[in-house]
Amino acid sequence: MVNLQEYLEKNLRSIISAWNENDIYAISFFIYANEGYRYKGYSNVTKFSVSYNTERDCGYADEFSEKRWNYAYWCQNEIPIMEPDDENEGMKILFDWYKENGIDHIGYEDQNACYDNEIRYIGKGPVGYYELLSEITAVAKKLQESSFIKNKFGKPIPIIIHDLEYP
Repeated sequence: MVNLQEYLEKNLRSIISAWNENDIYAISFFIYANEGYRYKGYSNVTKFSVSYNTERDCGYADEFSEKRWNYAYWCQNEIPIMEPDDENEGMKILFDWYKENGIDHIGYEDQNACYDNEIRYIGKGPVGYYELLSEITAVAKKLQESSFIKNKFGKPIPIIIHDLEYP
């Protein structure tokens, strides 16, 4: 049986533990699906990576400034956890987890169900995106509630779970 949360948590703890910058103020959990991402015959698959930003990288910007919080301004030092590559262990585990949980048609997105009458997006993303997002959210919560993040950085810092678009 595939325990996706356990796999994610183990990898994230290992990666985050290796960070040694002392001015990290936020962690990024970047989850993104794209029609160009292909894996074993599926397209529009979801990738997941982790990164962070530092006070130094944002130029000590104001507390609520766009430069501090908009991912487009970050240094883009992503470490892939799951990426559409036949050699990526995380992607293999993710697809095994999908199979075990009866999640079929990975990457499919019903255009009629994703938009309202005014063409505003109301969907949950392609099949597989929301399911992975839910697992990642649960792991982020565990990392915070177990005090792993607070103990690592000496204070609580946010984990921002996002893609390229903000509502």
